[in-house]
Amino acid sequence: MPYERNAIDAGSRLDRLLSWMGRQDFATLSAGEPSVLRQAEEIVIESHRRLYESEGRAWSKPTAYRWLRFEDPMPVQRLRDGLKELRGKAAEIDPDAVDKVWKDAAKLGFSY
Repeated sequence: MPYERNAIDAGSRLDRLLSWMGRQDFATLSAGEPSVLRQAEEIVIESHRRLYESEGRAWSKPTAYRWLRFEDPMPVQRLRDGLKELRGKAAEIDPDAVDKVWKDAAKLGFSY
């Protein structure tokens, strides 16, 4: 488990960021390449992939997006819900990816 050292802390930090993101303008969150929203999405999707693989289950991006119900009009809330479920199953959260999205979100006004 390469992320084990900070997995719980990274999950808490990502949840805090997603909480802040839920109060921000969608256009701001989705601006840039990669956007803060896209980075957070990729962290959750990657954690989902790792969990499925650790359980010996077949995984695909469409599976993950169906699980997230990402077509919902509230994508940040879907990410928070997904993160909560993943953390409940002790899924790995990449602390380096969380560090990067935190730094990018700080440029948009997120305070550590």
